[in-house]
Amino acid sequence: MAYKNINYNEQRVAVFVDVQNMYYSCKNLYKANLNFGEVLHNAVKDRSLIRSFAYVIKADVGKEQDFFDALESQGYDVKSKDIQVFYGGAKKGDWDVGLTIDAVTLASKVDVVVLVTGDGDYIPLVRFLQNNKGCRVELMSFKKTTSSALIDTVDDYTDLSEDKRKYLVRPKRSKYDQGKKENQSK
Repeated sequence: MAYKNINYNEQRVAVFVDVQNMYYSCKNLYKANLNFGEVLHNAVKDRSLIRSFAYVIKADVGKEQDFFDALESQGYDVKSKDIQVFYGGAKKGDWDVGLTIDAVTLASKVDVVVLVTGDGDYIPLVRFLQNNKGCRVELMSFKKTTSSALIDTVDDYTDLSEDKRKYLVRPKRSKYDQGKKENQSK
């Protein structure tokens, strides 16, 4: 599919970020963090942002509240829910249905929906937004961890891997790690 980058300043945009999907894709591919602020900036471009949502799962680990606060300070409405723990220890946490309901609800107020995910489960949502709501649907993700069928379904695709300097944040190495590396080079 040839992607047409058709953007008009008058377009009203809503952005929906599947944070867990993007966080783990970025960690697994690049051992880095995703710059969610830069993602939002480039999703909107020079258009009019109506709403932006970041869907997160609370797992009570480390400094997750700091991360959630950072997302809010970058312009996202953060929606969170607790991770589900099942008998036997299995854990599940996803926002597929919640994100879908929010996108369908907001679709009549926007021209463009930007999904930030690689999850192919959103294909029916994309088709519904395009065919029933008249929305242009754009996708931002890492191509290596994205459903090719999802990429083929959207109106425009941005592979975040093509500009790693812009979208990746490398974790800072601790003094211990730096000392360890210096000792290895001797």
